[in-house]
Amino acid sequence: MRQRVFTFGFRAIIAAAVFLVGAAAYAQLPTTVRISDPRGEIDAILSRGRQLEIERRWGEALAHYEDAMRRHPQEAELRQRFESSRLHFDIERRYADRSFCDSVARMSTERALDLYSRVLLKIESHYVDAPHWKALFDRGTGNLRVALWEPAFIDKNVPQRDRVAVESFMEELHRVAAPWSVVTRAEARQAVSYVARLAQQRLEINPTVVVLEYLCGATNALDPYSAFLTPNQLNEVYAQIEGNFVGLGVELKALDGGLVIVGVISGSPAEQAGIRAGDRILSVDGRSTAEVSTEQAANMLQGPAGTVARLILAGPGENAREVNVSRRVVEVPSVDRVSIIDPQDGIAYLKLTCFQKTTARDLDVALWKLHREGMKSLVVDVRGNPGGLLMSAVEVADRFVERGVIVTTRGRNSQEDYTYSAHDIGKWRMPLVVIIDQDSASAAEIFAGAIRDHRRGTIVGARSFGKGSVQGIFPLEESDAGVRLTTAKFYSPAGHPYSFVGVEPDLEVRVAARPIGGRHPSGNDPMLQAAADAARRLGSNGTLQARNSK
Repeated sequence: MRQRVFTFGFRAIIAAAVFLVGAAAYAQLPTTVRISDPRGEIDAILSRGRQLEIERRWGEALAHYEDAMRRHPQEAELRQRFESSRLHFDIERRYADRSFCDSVARMSTERALDLYSRVLLKIESHYVDAPHWKALFDRGTGNLRVALWEPAFIDKNVPQRDRVAVESFMEELHRVAAPWSVVTRAEARQAVSYVARLAQQRLEINPTVVVLEYLCGATNALDPYSAFLTPNQLNEVYAQIEGNFVGLGVELKALDGGLVIVGVISGSPAEQAGIRAGDRILSVDGRSTAEVSTEQAANMLQGPAGTVARLILAGPGENAREVNVSRRVVEVPSVDRVSIIDPQDGIAYLKLTCFQKTTARDLDVALWKLHREGMKSLVVDVRGNPGGLLMSAVEVADRFVERGVIVTTRGRNSQEDYTYSAHDIGKWRMPLVVIIDQDSASAAEIFAGAIRDHRRGTIVGARSFGKGSVQGIFPLEESDAGVRLTTAKFYSPAGHPYSFVGVEPDLEVRVAARPIGGRHPSGNDPMLQAAADAARRLGSNGTLQARNSK
């Protein structure tokens, strides 16, 4: 069975540990450099990126290069540094993942090769573009080369830590494999099998882990959103779709080599324990987070329901304090902060944090609540919303769009070509304002784009992320793992692509930065103020809300 989703913008993908990081997790990293000289700006960006790489702060490096690529999409060196950092990050993350390490220990080489073949078949059948098998094989070789320099891989897999032997092996591999013509899936499997045996002979490496590096290299070569999913990562994706998980209920970001809490889920164990946005995690169960990678530190927070995490935290300018937090099932609200923000004018507000299975149902409950409280106009806030389920985005837009196309998808496989349209009944017709920002991605852009193209409301804020592709989640029969593949691209009701373009607001509001936790400490939120003003103008036209019962 496949789930069709708009996977969360890359910032959420790279650091989603149970529900540890949201799409805006890296929004406040002090890595953005803007100066008047474009070449000087790029040089400054590369200098900052190199420093993050030297310090092995791969998650921060990824966010840094991603932000830079959005402003300088034609700069090839930024793309190269991004891809290199991604390789290091993924390897470090996999080997901090107990589910991956356990599956490697149980997996034979033949079974790993079967898994590799299965993934190539999924790519051939479902990926949005026709695959080039030699390119996927070569990317696997690149993955292996990086892994042989990555401490997380070396510590677990390389008995001979002789750099001369490793370099000799890589030179031999390049000499032997470079001329190979890999034009079919079967030839790719044969080539990977040969490399795995060669690595075993030369370096005494378990051939299974070599095959898995080629597998991960193949998926990573496709695009930033396609990837192999370890058993834990697959479960995390399902948890995001369902809207619940076992954990503490915090959102984290990597900052200065450590972990900072950027959000606390309402009603979660973390909130009940007094944990606040802005707290830095200093230790988990007596182990300092400074001693491990940020991914390992995030994994230390995970555990079965009913267990307790003992944390040492420090807020900005505060002394360290100890907090004990029980892990339990946390329900993630996708509709949040539901309120009437201006009773006199009847301006209602709600925030869509993501698009999951329950979002449309939860939205209905929220809208009827606001209706009873006197709603005359509505502000929907999708700032920082990373995306989610395709159908959830369609269902939410369908609550407001009277008729016509909501979104169109197109893929290499004709089964991916589909037009999603509005239904004729069950509409809310009040004046509508939607707030977007640079971290509104994917499904959030579907919703905002449909509202814009149908002139159903006013879009306020900043240009959105520009992620215009659909991903499918495919479980793999040979293991408990899965694969995420881009299967289609999506287009607005007017036929415009979203990729690298995003949604332009009708009313642009420039702000310096969005604070940790998404709330402005002074209560001054320029985008929200502009949205409320727009709602007043729309409401002054005398448009009243009405809704047909479903």
